[in-house]
Amino acid sequence: MTHPFPEPAATAALVARLRAAGCVFAEDEAAALLDAAGTPDELASMAVRRIGGEPLEQVIGWAAFDGIRVRVLPGVFVPRLRTTLLVRIAAASAARSVDSAATRIFDIGCGSGGIGAAVATRVPGVEVWAVDVDPDAVACARLNLPPERVLLGDLYAPLPDGLRAQVICANAPYVPTDAIALMPPEARDHEHRVALDGGPDGLTVQRRVIAGAGTRLVEGGSLLIETSRAQAALTAAAATAAGLIVTIHTDDDVEGTVVEARLA
Repeated sequence: MTHPFPEPAATAALVARLRAAGCVFAEDEAAALLDAAGTPDELASMAVRRIGGEPLEQVIGWAAFDGIRVRVLPGVFVPRLRTTLLVRIAAASAARSVDSAATRIFDIGCGSGGIGAAVATRVPGVEVWAVDVDPDAVACARLNLPPERVLLGDLYAPLPDGLRAQVICANAPYVPTDAIALMPPEARDHEHRVALDGGPDGLTVQRRVIAGAGTRLVEGGSLLIETSRAQAALTAAAATAAGLIVTIHTDDDVEGTVVEARLA
């Protein structure tokens, strides 16, 4: 598109403002804002929001995630690079059974629905169901996934009775409550707390996801839970106690950690 302010001097001024506000990749962010803005007034408004600390992805309305653009609305959790590890594992698991009558995944605590959208892109034909307790997240996920299969409610409760999946993905909140104050302001101040707060030890929601997985997985299916390297042993122990077969995956390149818990 034609930039509202294509002059080099104006672009340089925007870059300088972003850099002064602490944006490390100021040139890239300026280019994203220029591409997203339709008018000079819109560009000015977007710049103010970004300089004020709102995540770039919420400002421009999308996030780059696993090779696709995921729509992101204000307040909704922004997909992180580290979650691409979960996507890769989920896609590999789904691909092994995609020729069956109904290969499906559940994206529990889906946020923007980025996980489900990325897996569906990698594995055409997979059926994605997504659930979140936050109405804003559900509205956002319905922009990225078939809206009739994005449901509002708590964990597995909104899913149709008896519906099971080959893969359950859960990027449930896992930040300990007391650690939220230490998070970057972009997350702490601009993403809804329900997407961040994992309770006293960060595992409160994870334990509930694990407890309900057995009745929602097909035989041999896998529950994939994103967690931190420091918490992985506790997440794995909770899954083992639930009778699941556990593998811990890590990827230093994206700083990702995923506990895979398989139903025998």
